Amino acid sequence: MSRPVTLFTGQWADLSLETLAEKASQWGFDGLELACWGDHFEVDKALSEDSYVQSRWDILNKYNLKCFAISTHLVGQCVCDDPIDHRHKGVLPGYVWGDGDPEGVRQRAAQEVMNTGLAARLFGVDVVNGFTGSSVWSKLYFFPPTSQEDIDVGYEDFAKRWLPIMAVFAENDVKFGLEVHPTEIAYDIITAQRALDALDGHPNFGFNFDPSHFIHQFVDPVLFIDEFADRIFHVHVKDSRVQLNGRNSILSSHLDFGDPRRGWDFVSPGRGDVEWDPIIRALNRIGYQGPLSIEWEDSGMDREWGAPEALDMVRSQDFAPSEVAFDAAFSSE
Repeated sequence: MSRPVTLFTGQWADLSLETLAEKASQWGFDGLELACWGDHFEVDKALSEDSYVQSRWDILNKYNLKCFAISTHLVGQCVCDDPIDHRHKGVLPGYVWGDGDPEGVRQRAAQEVMNTGLAARLFGVDVVNGFTGSSVWSKLYFFPPTSQEDIDVGYEDFAKRWLPIMAVFAENDVKFGLEVHPTEIAYDIITAQRALDALDGHPNFGFNFDPSHFIHQFVDPVLFIDEFADRIFHVHVKDSRVQLNGRNSILSSHLDFGDPRRGWDFVSPGRGDVEWDPIIRALNRIGYQGPLSIEWEDSGMDREWGAPEALDMVRSQDFAPSEVAFDAAFSSE
């Protein structure tokens, strides 16, 4: 039985939920993963307006769409980030940004993620995807000389801020899926394990698996699935392409997405360097039956052309594991 294929609405937040739901239904998607920005899923309204949660389901049901997860990437980023600056103001609700005092922003962002867990339970989904931010990402290159003690402080800060969030999630039987990603507390296999260790292996903290963030770091996505088999709470289908030419680097040269001089860039699923067959086989091995959620990002392609193409690609790649050994038919008995 194939897994449901959904569309993550984060890159479509300029459209109303109703408009996007109609398009996604026409394209053949099974559901939507609702972003907590735009008008797609507003956490404050979910907790304060009696009819709001039902209004989201009314739209989804109208177009025969399901929802398995909501996502709080933008607010989650601000829980641990240091510095907090004008870039964060641009992605936060005004009531989270407040007066812009960095520590106040972090605390309000943490409360908003807690509220998102409560809203997810009200909405009837048990996975919230998102980012965590990181106070040590700026120390990536270890110069000026940086000690492991310096990095430990960052993971201790992460634990201090996220353990109370995870307590709320646990009370409401909701899981948080970190999208392992550069600029987060976890960006590869080693740092993902370090993040889990910092939280003492909290059972409600796991991962939203997204291979596009591993490819340009030369991390094997299949090894990630194998390493964290019991922590893959959700899956994003997104692709990236390495385009190193001897002049650029994987650090992207301070160039915008879509600039052909970058050393790598996101492309529509199926058009990059992600190999989907071994990923599907690995997901089958670990028994993952959740949605495959297309996060569509390609600066060089019209999204309304690319999203249906990506859907067709996923349907052609997703297959159930075999229930019999292929050579069983050779037996004479």
